[in-house]
Amino acid sequence: MSVAALVVCAGAAAAIALGVVRMLLGPRRADRIVAFDLLFSAGVAFAIAAALATGRTELLDVAIGLSLVGFVGTIGWARVVERAPEEPRSPTAGYRERRR
Repeated sequence: MSVAALVVCAGAAAAIALGVVRMLLGPRRADRIVAFDLLFSAGVAFAIAAALATGRTELLDVAIGLSLVGFVGTIGWARVVERAPEEPRSPTAGYRERRR
């Protein structure tokens, strides 16, 4: 495996870890949508790293298809969130403002 493929895999693994944390903790729905998009981007990076490591250009087609599916999915979720009712505020949401 080439050094470039290892660097891409390490960056994608870090992005997946951060995306999963944001997806689970994320206080708003918009944060979860961004994490969803980040996970798709990391999948595209893994497909590109696999193409670099194996030399098979078919994996680049997989990366292009995955990026298109991720884009359409992100747009779909953004439209759902836009039409959803307002999110309830947490009891501690205004704590910092009241404290000042």
